[in-house]
Amino acid sequence: MYAFTLERPASVADAAKLVGAGAKALAGGQTLLASMKLRLSAPDQLVDLSGISELTGIRKDGDSFTIGAMSRHLDVANHAELKAAFPALADLASRIGDRQVRAMGTIGGSVANNDPAACYPSAVLGTGATVVTSKREIAADDFFQGLFTTALEDDELITAIRFPVPKRAVYEKLRQKASHFPLVGVFVAQYDSGVRVAVTGAGNGVFRHAGLEDALNQSFTAASAAGVKIDASDLNSDLHASAAYRANLISVLTQRAVTKALG
Repeated sequence: MYAFTLERPASVADAAKLVGAGAKALAGGQTLLASMKLRLSAPDQLVDLSGISELTGIRKDGDSFTIGAMSRHLDVANHAELKAAFPALADLASRIGDRQVRAMGTIGGSVANNDPAACYPSAVLGTGATVVTSKREIAADDFFQGLFTTALEDDELITAIRFPVPKRAVYEKLRQKASHFPLVGVFVAQYDSGVRVAVTGAGNGVFRHAGLEDALNQSFTAASAAGVKIDASDLNSDLHASAAYRANLISVLTQRAVTKALG
């Protein structure tokens, strides 16, 4: 790594000031530290968020769960109340990366990074969650803006994410075995207001699929999802899979998710 200084603020306000002045926030470090080791990233100053107690904790507030940004994947996966009321989110967290990643990675870091193949963004977008920051609240539909790009401002930190609990929800993914990232992941959530379907790993960022949502709102069945033609023209094609293969995966994984949700 290149030389850098490390700050450990005790409050969100102090951390936001440092980040606003050009420092780089360090949450779980699963992406940042790896890029620094490869000298692909060279921040002069890191702001370690692990000592800020207000960024941790998981609590149920009525029909929603508020999860602190520094909650580790294992915290989410093992939270008893969350597992009982919103098992799809706990299950998603339990299958991120490997044991080491789950022990260190954080929900806030994953969402702020917005890797196009990360799991958590699909849950945030798929549930219509609210991203709570040091300055405001941002609806999921307004938060994700493309490849590694979000609505966060330079001096803004995620403090928590508020998830409305769905009637039914399932996350299905096909894991790329070398990286453990999903080749494609699909989060399906049903509410009284309608069905939301969010896809990760297939394009240049997480996105909702309007065709699948429309079909499942008319009939929440696997057959209904199977009848939707998935357009491959805007999907990724690389050494792991073609765009056409990813399009087929979106259909297959959605059908599996609906079947499990009904099961």
